[in-house]
Amino acid sequence: MGRVEGKVALITGAASGLGYAAAVKMMHEGAKVILTDINRDVIESMPERLSDFSNSQFSTLVQDVSDEESWNNILDEVENSYGQLDILVNSAGISLGADIVSTDFEIWKKVHQVNLDSVFLGCKYSIPLMSKKGKGSIINISSISGIVAGWNTAAYNSSKAGVRLLSKSVALYCAKKGYDVRCNSVHPAFIDTPILDPLKQAFGEEKAVAKLSRQIPMNKIGDTDDVSYAILYLASDESKFMTGTEILLDGGLSAM
Repeated sequence: MGRVEGKVALITGAASGLGYAAAVKMMHEGAKVILTDINRDVIESMPERLSDFSNSQFSTLVQDVSDEESWNNILDEVENSYGQLDILVNSAGISLGADIVSTDFEIWKKVHQVNLDSVFLGCKYSIPLMSKKGKGSIINISSISGIVAGWNTAAYNSSKAGVRLLSKSVALYCAKKGYDVRCNSVHPAFIDTPILDPLKQAFGEEKAVAKLSRQIPMNKIGDTDDVSYAILYLASDESKFMTGTEILLDGGLSAM
Protein backbone atom coordinates (compact mmCIF):
# COMPACT_ATOMS: atom_id res chain seq x y z
CA MET A 1 0.00 0.00 0.00
CA GLY A 2 1.01 3.62 -0.50
CA ARG A 3 3.07 3.36 -3.69
CA VAL A 4 1.64 6.70 -4.91
CA GLU A 5 0.71 8.13 -1.51
CA GLY A 6 0.01 11.87 -1.60
CA LYS A 7 0.19 12.13 -5.40
CA VAL A 8 -2.51 13.73 -7.54
CA ALA A 9 -3.42 11.85 -10.73
CA LEU A 10 -5.54 12.88 -13.70
CA ILE A 11 -6.84 9.95 -15.73
CA THR A 12 -8.76 10.38 -18.99
CA GLY A 13 -11.12 7.79 -20.40
CA ALA A 14 -11.73 6.73 -16.82
CA ALA A 15 -15.38 5.72 -17.12
CA SER A 16 -14.44 2.16 -18.06
CA GLY A 17 -11.70 -0.20 -19.15
CA LEU A 18 -8.05 0.59 -18.53
CA GLY A 19 -8.67 4.13 -17.31
CA TYR A 20 -11.10 2.99 -14.64
CA ALA A 21 -8.85 0.12 -13.58
CA ALA A 22 -5.87 2.48 -13.26
CA ALA A 23 -7.91 4.92 -11.19
CA VAL A 24 -8.99 2.24 -8.74
CA LYS A 25 -5.45 0.86 -8.48
CA MET A 26 -3.99 4.29 -7.74
CA MET A 27 -6.60 5.10 -5.11
CA HIS A 28 -5.83 1.81 -3.39
CA GLU A 29 -2.20 2.96 -3.34
CA GLY A 30 -2.90 6.37 -1.82
CA ALA A 31 -3.34 8.77 -4.75
CA LYS A 32 -6.01 11.39 -5.16
CA VAL A 33 -7.52 10.82 -8.57
CA ILE A 34 -9.45 13.00 -10.99
CA LEU A 35 -11.40 10.76 -13.37
CA THR A 36 -12.54 12.30 -16.64
CA ASP A 37 -14.57 10.95 -19.54
CA ILE A 38 -16.86 12.23 -22.27
CA ASN A 39 -19.61 9.86 -21.08
CA ARG A 40 -21.53 12.14 -18.71
CA ASP A 41 -23.95 9.48 -17.46
CA VAL A 42 -21.19 7.10 -16.40
CA ILE A 43 -19.05 9.86 -14.88
CA GLU A 44 -22.01 11.11 -12.83
CA SER A 45 -22.61 7.58 -11.53
CA MET A 46 -18.98 7.20 -10.47
CA PRO A 47 -19.48 8.14 -6.79
CA GLU A 48 -21.77 5.13 -6.42
CA ARG A 49 -19.32 2.84 -8.22
CA LEU A 50 -16.46 4.10 -6.06
CA SER A 51 -18.34 3.93 -2.77
CA ASP A 52 -15.44 2.03 -1.16
CA PHE A 53 -13.37 5.23 -1.34
CA SER A 54 -13.89 8.52 0.48
CA ASN A 55 -15.01 11.60 -1.42
CA SER A 56 -11.63 13.18 -0.69
CA GLN A 57 -9.86 10.47 -2.69
CA PHE A 58 -11.43 11.21 -6.06
CA SER A 59 -13.37 13.68 -8.15
CA THR A 60 -15.02 13.35 -11.55
CA LEU A 61 -15.24 15.69 -14.51
CA VAL A 62 -16.77 15.47 -17.96
CA GLN A 63 -14.13 16.01 -20.64
CA ASP A 64 -13.83 15.91 -24.41
CA VAL A 65 -10.14 15.05 -24.69
CA SER A 66 -9.98 16.20 -28.30
CA ASP A 67 -11.01 19.74 -27.34
CA GLU A 68 -8.26 22.22 -26.40
CA GLU A 69 -10.49 24.43 -24.25
CA SER A 70 -11.67 21.39 -22.31
CA TRP A 71 -8.06 20.56 -21.39
CA ASN A 72 -7.43 24.10 -20.17
CA ASN A 73 -10.59 24.04 -18.08
CA ILE A 74 -9.79 20.65 -16.58
CA LEU A 75 -6.24 21.61 -15.64
CA ASP A 76 -7.40 24.92 -14.14
CA GLU A 77 -9.81 22.91 -12.01
CA VAL A 78 -7.04 20.51 -10.96
CA GLU A 79 -4.72 23.36 -9.97
CA ASN A 80 -7.43 25.26 -8.11
CA SER A 81 -8.65 22.18 -6.23
CA TYR A 82 -5.39 20.32 -5.59
CA GLY A 83 -2.58 22.81 -6.24
CA GLN A 84 -0.53 20.23 -8.11
CA LEU A 85 -0.51 17.47 -10.71
CA ASP A 86 1.88 14.55 -10.28
CA ILE A 87 0.52 11.95 -12.70
CA LEU A 88 -1.25 12.15 -16.04
CA VAL A 89 -2.64 8.99 -17.63
CA ASN A 90 -3.82 9.59 -21.19
CA SER A 91 -6.11 6.60 -21.46
CA ALA A 92 -9.01 7.86 -23.58
CA GLY A 93 -9.17 6.17 -26.96
CA ILE A 94 -11.37 4.65 -29.62
CA SER A 95 -10.92 1.72 -31.97
CA LEU A 96 -12.50 2.14 -35.39
CA GLY A 97 -10.84 -0.31 -37.72
CA ALA A 98 -10.74 -0.57 -41.48
CA ASP A 99 -8.15 -0.96 -44.22
CA ILE A 100 -6.60 2.10 -45.89
CA VAL A 101 -8.95 2.10 -48.90
CA SER A 102 -12.11 1.54 -46.86
CA THR A 103 -11.32 4.10 -44.16
CA ASP A 104 -13.48 7.19 -44.51
CA PHE A 105 -11.47 10.41 -44.07
CA GLU A 106 -13.81 11.61 -41.33
CA ILE A 107 -13.19 8.38 -39.40
CA TRP A 108 -9.43 8.82 -39.93
CA LYS A 109 -9.60 12.32 -38.45
CA LYS A 110 -11.82 11.23 -35.56
CA VAL A 111 -9.50 8.38 -34.55
CA HIS A 112 -6.48 10.68 -34.58
CA GLN A 113 -8.32 13.42 -32.68
CA VAL A 114 -9.25 11.08 -29.85
CA ASN A 115 -6.19 8.81 -29.80
CA LEU A 116 -3.36 11.19 -30.70
CA ASP A 117 -4.43 14.84 -30.56
CA SER A 118 -5.71 14.30 -27.02
CA VAL A 119 -2.29 13.02 -25.94
CA PHE A 120 -0.62 16.05 -27.52
CA LEU A 121 -2.99 18.41 -25.69
CA GLY A 122 -2.69 16.56 -22.39
CA CYS A 123 1.10 16.61 -22.46
CA LYS A 124 1.32 20.19 -23.72
CA TYR A 125 -0.84 21.66 -20.98
CA SER A 126 0.09 19.33 -18.10
CA ILE A 127 3.86 19.81 -18.25
CA PRO A 128 3.81 23.43 -16.98
CA LEU A 129 1.64 22.43 -14.01
CA MET A 130 3.79 19.38 -13.21
CA SER A 131 7.02 21.35 -13.47
CA LYS A 132 5.78 23.86 -10.87
CA LYS A 133 6.14 21.16 -8.23
CA GLY A 134 9.32 19.88 -9.82
CA LYS A 135 8.44 16.42 -11.02
CA GLY A 136 5.76 14.28 -12.55
CA SER A 137 4.97 11.22 -14.63
CA ILE A 138 3.03 11.15 -17.89
CA ILE A 139 1.77 7.73 -18.96
CA ASN A 140 0.33 7.48 -22.45
CA ILE A 141 -1.74 4.43 -23.26
CA SER A 142 -0.83 3.31 -26.76
CA SER A 143 -1.30 -0.25 -28.01
CA ILE A 144 0.61 -3.16 -29.43
CA SER A 145 -0.97 -1.83 -32.64
CA GLY A 146 1.45 1.07 -32.30
CA ILE A 147 4.28 -1.47 -32.67
CA VAL A 148 2.83 -4.21 -34.89
CA ALA A 149 0.62 -3.25 -37.85
CA GLY A 150 -2.53 -4.90 -39.09
CA TRP A 151 -3.82 -4.80 -42.66
CA ASN A 152 -7.27 -3.61 -41.56
CA THR A 153 -6.44 -1.07 -38.82
CA ALA A 154 -4.87 1.81 -40.74
CA ALA A 155 -6.12 4.74 -38.64
CA TYR A 156 -5.70 2.90 -35.34
CA ASN A 157 -2.15 1.79 -36.20
CA SER A 158 -1.20 5.30 -37.23
CA SER A 159 -2.67 6.99 -34.16
CA LYS A 160 -1.16 4.56 -31.67
CA ALA A 161 2.27 4.60 -33.34
CA GLY A 162 2.09 8.39 -33.11
CA VAL A 163 1.51 8.13 -29.36
CA ARG A 164 4.69 6.08 -29.02
CA LEU A 165 7.00 8.57 -30.74
CA LEU A 166 5.24 11.60 -29.28
CA SER A 167 5.90 10.16 -25.82
CA LYS A 168 9.61 9.91 -26.60
CA SER A 169 9.69 13.50 -27.88
CA VAL A 170 7.94 14.71 -24.72
CA ALA A 171 10.42 12.80 -22.55
CA LEU A 172 13.40 14.34 -24.33
CA TYR A 173 11.87 17.83 -24.16
CA CYS A 174 11.37 17.59 -20.40
CA ALA A 175 14.90 16.27 -19.89
CA LYS A 176 16.33 19.05 -22.07
CA LYS A 177 14.47 21.67 -20.04
CA GLY A 178 15.67 20.17 -16.77
CA TYR A 179 12.17 19.17 -15.69
CA ASP A 180 11.93 16.00 -13.63
CA VAL A 181 8.84 15.07 -15.64
CA ARG A 182 8.99 11.61 -17.16
CA CYS A 183 6.94 10.36 -20.10
CA ASN A 184 6.46 6.76 -21.16
CA SER A 185 3.99 4.75 -23.20
CA VAL A 186 2.19 1.48 -22.48
CA HIS A 187 1.37 -0.96 -25.28
CA PRO A 188 -1.19 -3.65 -24.42
CA ALA A 189 -2.35 -6.36 -26.78
CA PHE A 190 -5.90 -7.69 -26.41
CA ILE A 191 -7.22 -6.87 -22.94
CA ASP A 192 -10.64 -7.92 -21.66
CA THR A 193 -12.31 -4.50 -21.62
CA PRO A 194 -15.42 -3.03 -23.30
CA ILE A 195 -13.33 -2.29 -26.41
CA LEU A 196 -13.75 -6.01 -27.25
CA ASP A 197 -17.55 -5.88 -26.96
CA PRO A 198 -18.23 -5.51 -30.71
CA LEU A 199 -16.21 -8.66 -31.40
CA LYS A 200 -17.97 -10.53 -28.61
CA GLN A 201 -21.34 -9.48 -29.99
CA ALA A 202 -20.36 -10.60 -33.48
CA PHE A 203 -18.92 -14.02 -32.58
CA GLY A 204 -20.13 -14.71 -29.05
CA GLU A 205 -17.85 -14.18 -26.04
CA GLU A 206 -16.23 -17.63 -25.99
CA LYS A 207 -15.43 -17.69 -29.71
CA ALA A 208 -14.25 -14.08 -29.70
CA VAL A 209 -11.82 -14.65 -26.82
CA ALA A 210 -10.56 -17.88 -28.45
CA LYS A 211 -10.07 -16.09 -31.77
CA LEU A 212 -7.99 -13.35 -30.12
CA SER A 213 -6.07 -15.78 -27.91
CA ARG A 214 -4.84 -17.73 -30.93
CA GLN A 215 -2.93 -14.63 -32.04
CA ILE A 216 -0.99 -14.46 -28.75
CA PRO A 217 1.98 -16.78 -28.07
CA MET A 218 0.78 -17.25 -24.48
CA ASN A 219 -2.59 -18.31 -25.93
CA LYS A 220 -4.66 -15.97 -23.78
CA ILE A 221 -5.79 -12.36 -23.65
CA GLY A 222 -4.89 -10.04 -20.80
CA ASP A 223 -6.96 -8.51 -18.03
CA THR A 224 -7.01 -4.99 -16.68
CA ASP A 225 -4.69 -5.81 -13.77
CA ASP A 226 -1.95 -6.68 -16.27
CA VAL A 227 -2.04 -3.08 -17.47
CA SER A 228 -3.00 -1.19 -14.30
CA TYR A 229 0.02 -2.59 -12.41
CA ALA A 230 2.30 -1.34 -15.19
CA ILE A 231 0.65 2.08 -15.04
CA LEU A 232 1.06 2.12 -11.27
CA TYR A 233 4.76 1.34 -11.61
CA LEU A 234 5.28 4.19 -14.07
CA ALA A 235 3.28 6.54 -11.84
CA SER A 236 5.32 5.70 -8.75
CA ASP A 237 8.83 6.78 -7.80
CA GLU A 238 9.92 3.19 -8.37
CA SER A 239 10.35 4.13 -12.04
CA LYS A 240 12.13 7.45 -11.38
CA PHE A 241 14.93 6.68 -13.91
CA MET A 242 12.58 5.51 -16.65
CA THR A 243 11.57 7.93 -19.39
CA GLY A 244 11.19 7.97 -23.15
CA THR A 245 10.52 4.27 -23.44
CA GLU A 246 7.62 1.83 -23.53
CA ILE A 247 6.21 -1.16 -21.72
CA LEU A 248 4.86 -3.92 -23.97
CA LEU A 249 2.11 -6.09 -22.46
CA ASP A 250 1.37 -8.44 -25.31
CA GLY A 251 1.84 -12.05 -24.25
CA GLY A 252 4.83 -12.32 -26.59
CA LEU A 253 3.08 -11.05 -29.72
CA SER A 254 5.78 -8.52 -30.65
CA ALA A 255 8.49 -11.18 -30.25
CA MET A 256 7.19 -13.19 -33.19
